[in-house]
Amino acid sequence: MRDFIDLHSHWIAHIDDGARSPAASVALLSGLFQAGFSTVIATPHMRPGMFDNDRPALQRAYEAMAPHLEEAGVPLPQVDLASEHFFDDIVFQRLVSGEGLPYPIKTAGGSSAGRRAVLVELPSSAFPRNLQARFFDLRRAGLTPVLAHPERYQPVWKNIGALTPLLDAGTHLQLDLCSLVGKYGRAAQRAAEELLEEEAYEIACSDAHKPEDVDAVVSSIERLEALVGRAERSRLLIEGPRALLSS
Repeated sequence: MRDFIDLHSHWIAHIDDGARSPAASVALLSGLFQAGFSTVIATPHMRPGMFDNDRPALQRAYEAMAPHLEEAGVPLPQVDLASEHFFDDIVFQRLVSGEGLPYPIKTAGGSSAGRRAVLVELPSSAFPRNLQARFFDLRRAGLTPVLAHPERYQPVWKNIGALTPLLDAGTHLQLDLCSLVGKYGRAAQRAAEELLEEEAYEIACSDAHKPEDVDAVVSSIERLEALVGRAERSRLLIEGPRALLSS
């Protein structure tokens, strides 16, 4: 298959903890293409104090990759740019003021339209206070929150019901595929399997950072199909992402 859509990856070189060189970027994208991804959206971190990237810096890094992709000489997926927004006060203000990097949404004619989705990352050990209200604020600003790897948060390990207020706020849950093969430990794997059983996810993604991640991504896609079947695999890797990018 060549129809999978990856809405979470770190293939841009020299911008965060992802690819370490343009050659690694090309190798990662080539590997994801071979794994079945026809589209891969870069989502470099926007996390003040750790990855001090703002929208202009991320756009420059993305544009700097264009010559390397053009000269690659191997089949690559289509690419585009968004960001993984760490949900602190600084980034929240950027989002509501229009200074974040939501997913690109295009109409059939090519113009932007509709409510744009934005990838959000939370602290791993505890959810921020008033999180549901903040997510409602995003909705009022015309943004749909997409929660990155919910199975990797400790509150969810204790009780997946911790996500209910966020779902009530219109949040979409995005599965990190490699959780299914134990990359982040047994607690994250159990939470991912439980959320799959509840059909809580709208999207699955690679969250790939380096070429060596591709083997785990391939194994994870196989594991996903074994757990939920081919139709649900396609919903999470094709129909769900496609709907998010075209709504």
